[in-house]
Amino acid sequence: MAKQRTLRKTVKLEGVGLHTGRTIRLRLRPARPGTGIRFRRVDLDPVVEIPALSRFVVDTRLATVLGRDGVEISTVEHCLAALAGLGVDNALVDVDGPEAPILDGSARPFAAAIGRAGLAVQAAPRRVLRVRKPIRVRDGDRYVILRPGQGLVLSYSIDFDGRFPGDQHYVLQVTPEAFRRELAPARTFGFLHEVEYLRSVGKARGGSLENAVVLDGDRVLNPEGLRMPDEFVRHKMLDAVGDLLLAGAPIEGHLVVHKGGHALHDTLVKALLSRPDAYEVVEAEPVRPALRPRPRPVAVPLAAHA
Repeated sequence: MAKQRTLRKTVKLEGVGLHTGRTIRLRLRPARPGTGIRFRRVDLDPVVEIPALSRFVVDTRLATVLGRDGVEISTVEHCLAALAGLGVDNALVDVDGPEAPILDGSARPFAAAIGRAGLAVQAAPRRVLRVRKPIRVRDGDRYVILRPGQGLVLSYSIDFDGRFPGDQHYVLQVTPEAFRRELAPARTFGFLHEVEYLRSVGKARGGSLENAVVLDGDRVLNPEGLRMPDEFVRHKMLDAVGDLLLAGAPIEGHLVVHKGGHALHDTLVKALLSRPDAYEVVEAEPVRPALRPRPRPVAVPLAAHA
């Protein structure tokens, strides 16, 4: 029987907020068994605490945004992904602004911070949400299916309808080792014209080539290029790992996604929780060895690395 885990000590991160452009300080703190993941706006008096649960999701257009009593914390998905991917059950996340820092645009800095803190095993048994019946959500040609399965397996595909970066597909069983190696380094991405529009409406003020992969036509504008050819689909999978944690417990099942995003992930979690016959909450078993990642070959134009 697996036990719940929290951080051994508090760790701090600091960086720019993607949309506000402000310097944001974030602290990951240990928490008692059964606490779950809770975000706290410590810049407010009194402090406002927002549990990382689907019912507190208030926006999914540009990021996953949690809100309570008119107070919001945006861009929580990368922090959640690192906590979920590395098996942290209980933690307090203190933020001194309206969004989490974007850091390098991936979950790697959060994973590194969790590694510095170390994990403490707690006395309470770990509980997981085990999928018993398939759940399907569709939006036009975009869809997500959650099926019964062992552990958490992601089968994710993206398709930009002939435009760069084209279509990519990746399959991975998520374990702490696999998450750290295969998903955590993958950065958020966007197109130059989208960034310019967002800035014109007061968003993406902190966005730069240091915290996102920016595409212009068939070129990657970042001087260092991509961290891996299929970084785009891997980042989408990273987001999904974080968004799924908003079910309130780690999910055991096989997630199949085509052209997904935060909105579709959130719709799926809500659909699952509305069907008590489709899942059961059980005590977790020890993690089995991960399946080998199975990417589909992806052609990346040479211009992308120019």
